[in-house]
Amino acid sequence: MIDDLLRTVPLFADLDDEDLSRLASGVEELVVKPGEVLFSEGDAGDRAYVIIDGELDVVKVSGTREVLLARRGAGDVIGEMALLDSSPRMATLRAATEARLLAIPKQSMDELIASSATAARGLFGVLLERWRQTESRLRQSERMAQLGTLTAGLAHEMNNPAAAVRRGSALLQEAIEQYGVAVARLSDLEASSAAFVDELLSRAKDSPPPAGSVELADREAVLEVALEQVGIAEPWRVAGELAAGGFTEEDIADTQVRVGPATAAVLDAVAAAHHLHSLVREVEEGAARLSEIVGALKSYSYLDQAPAQRVDIRKGLADTLLILRHKLTGIDVQLEFDEVPEIDAYGSELNQVWTNLIDNAADAIQESGRSGGVIVIRAFDGGDSVVVEVEDNGVGIPVDAQTRIFDPFFTTKPPGSGTGLGLDISYSIVVHRHRGELSVESEPGRTVFRVSLPKGGLDAAL
Repeated sequence: MIDDLLRTVPLFADLDDEDLSRLASGVEELVVKPGEVLFSEGDAGDRAYVIIDGELDVVKVSGTREVLLARRGAGDVIGEMALLDSSPRMATLRAATEARLLAIPKQSMDELIASSATAARGLFGVLLERWRQTESRLRQSERMAQLGTLTAGLAHEMNNPAAAVRRGSALLQEAIEQYGVAVARLSDLEASSAAFVDELLSRAKDSPPPAGSVELADREAVLEVALEQVGIAEPWRVAGELAAGGFTEEDIADTQVRVGPATAAVLDAVAAAHHLHSLVREVEEGAARLSEIVGALKSYSYLDQAPAQRVDIRKGLADTLLILRHKLTGIDVQLEFDEVPEIDAYGSELNQVWTNLIDNAADAIQESGRSGGVIVIRAFDGGDSVVVEVEDNGVGIPVDAQTRIFDPFFTTKPPGSGTGLGLDISYSIVVHRHRGELSVESEPGRTVFRVSLPKGGLDAAL
């Protein structure tokens, strides 16, 4: 019965009766319900499965997203890749419908491949096609995940300045009206007093940098007392703005001497002027910050530029750090940039490399659980190349994993935390696209990724 079922599978259809019987002797028939998981990403591979009827989904978690790699049906073989190279499962297998399967133990599969050239050739073709499909889907998923990371970072970076612009602009109309009313009350001042008031209003416009909250509260308390002493009703209304503007109790006493009964009106106008100009500065600073972020994003992506151009490596690193700043909160990022020449390169692709390396460094520090995380980014002249190093004091990479760190689908992160393609893509960009070198040195507490790019740029890559 099992022999007949195996014969319907294209991979085993051409086996002779002896090979087929030997394979069938170790096979177990299974029935799974919808939603049932046969194996999970990261599990050891001990069995392959042949679908007799029904459908199963091959899925992989990437960050917070679940990527559907494939839906397999009758006649498909699943799970053979982990058996052949004794690696953990790279994805999860879950029943989409009720399904009937044949489970083939690793030993039976090994014996079949060793004894049958037909089976080996057939399995190789299946593996090659499976590899291509999986890599294509995961590369797209990796790009989308990185885009999501960058989008989240930009949203985080733009939130505060955008909120400042919105808040300031909403309050400006009222502040302008208050300032106009306050200034109108000064229309009857004598010419000598008017010059003095103009000087005070100018000071309110060009106020000093903001003080700390404790210092500002102390200033405000002192000014409230001084305002009461010169007969100002409700001194708390203007004390805060005067304190923020750097005015002192001596200024208040001097104002009373110079303008006499108009002291309250003058100080109201000065406070209104400081409030108005503070809002204007807040809007200006927020808009400037938004412009800086947009400029960095445009530079990061090399928008409206040819794919290959003259690239300032240090500028690319700086743009990447700005984009990833939300991810680096609490980490001491140290820059050690020497003078390095610009090179001809694919700028946006190199920025993808810097993003992967810096993001991985931040993850390694987070995984170590240590406080005082440090990332050191170096750029220096390496003779015939420009060298970039990204060093972190995180958990480190196990020695047995360092030889595989750039392999497709290989990852030291827990299942669901990565596709295993970030470093593979980076390696391809550096080595294949730019004919450079990408290497790693690692021990617990110190990992250094080193990128060497030929100064000859793309000419050297031809």
